[in-house]
Amino acid sequence: MRTTGTTGAIAGRLEQLRGELPTRNHNARTVAALAANPGCARRGVLDAAGIEKTVLAERLGFPARYGRSPFAIGRGNVFEARVKADDGRELRRLLAEVLGADPDDGALLDVDGAMGSAGPTGPTTSTDRPGRPGREERVARTREALLRAASGDPDACAILDHPLLPLDVAGRRAYLEPDAMACRVAGRLHVVEIKSFAIIDGSADPGKLASATRQAAVYVHALRGLAEELGLDPESVSTDIVLVCAQDFANRPIAVVLDVRRELATTRRRLARLSGVEELFAELPEGLTFDVAEERVGAAVARVPAAYLPDCLSACELALFCRNEARGCGTGGGVGTLGTSVRGALGGIDDIGTALALADGTRAPEPGQEDVARLLRRAQALRHEALGGVG
Repeated sequence: MRTTGTTGAIAGRLEQLRGELPTRNHNARTVAALAANPGCARRGVLDAAGIEKTVLAERLGFPARYGRSPFAIGRGNVFEARVKADDGRELRRLLAEVLGADPDDGALLDVDGAMGSAGPTGPTTSTDRPGRPGREERVARTREALLRAASGDPDACAILDHPLLPLDVAGRRAYLEPDAMACRVAGRLHVVEIKSFAIIDGSADPGKLASATRQAAVYVHALRGLAEELGLDPESVSTDIVLVCAQDFANRPIAVVLDVRRELATTRRRLARLSGVEELFAELPEGLTFDVAEERVGAAVARVPAAYLPDCLSACELALFCRNEARGCGTGGGVGTLGTSVRGALGGIDDIGTALALADGTRAPEPGQEDVARLLRRAQALRHEALGGVG
């Protein structure tokens, strides 16, 4: 249990790490990115401190390429507007297909005010609506809508458009905004995530699908927390989420149901780890701060270990810096640069040079490396055989 003194010490340590660097409030994308590489202590420390990693990446000399382009954002807005047009008629049809919801039952309630009309570039966004309600009012509207739906009120909304969910991330309040929520399907709540990428012949881009699934799991986690706060059963929030995408090349909406239990468990673990920042700080050098001169910031960041993976390029602003660092690790670079599966298969081997030396027998395995060494020698023999003795 934390005491007031412990909490104050943690706050002081976070402030020391940040210095005068700009901070960033978490949203669903940043929280979902936490689950993309849960073993990275560097990301954990920076996120616990709430540091704006885009600014830090620029100071490191590796400006972030991570993020959505204006074109992708505009395309997504247009697609979402199409799905929700005419009081959500298309969305109702999709929910009826995949969840068995009554397409004529209940209304669509926009928590952010009146439904924005879709202009030439898409719907009015939540940040540019004149007179839009504040965040706390939107959270209050979301709470009221959930309570009415749970009470069986026949006039309660069937679909909640852009609800706002509060979530504490390492002691900082974040506000998450799902695209929609189905409120009255067999007494359960279902998160609806709308993405403009295509499902072609039943398959979608694995990276985009994984990102959408992690993001939806964050919404489920936040919604379960809000339900519990309201005295509702958290299990009433389904772990089956509805993903709405474009079908094939026609840009016609299609819905699929995805089970996010695994991603939900990962999200919980990662958020719990951020909340237990004492463990993250235990290995940090005393007096460490990232608010230093540009020529020293690289050394400061390097004092916190990273766990770079290629997937970081689509999930973290510091990925280019960490990739460059990993490529210089040991001999030939860190094994993490080859991907999650390779790093997992080569457990206990840190760099590629060591793996190659074990494979060709020029290095004897250390205790605990015997199984990996046998695997590498077998792979080397198969490669030699496939190349007909060449190489």
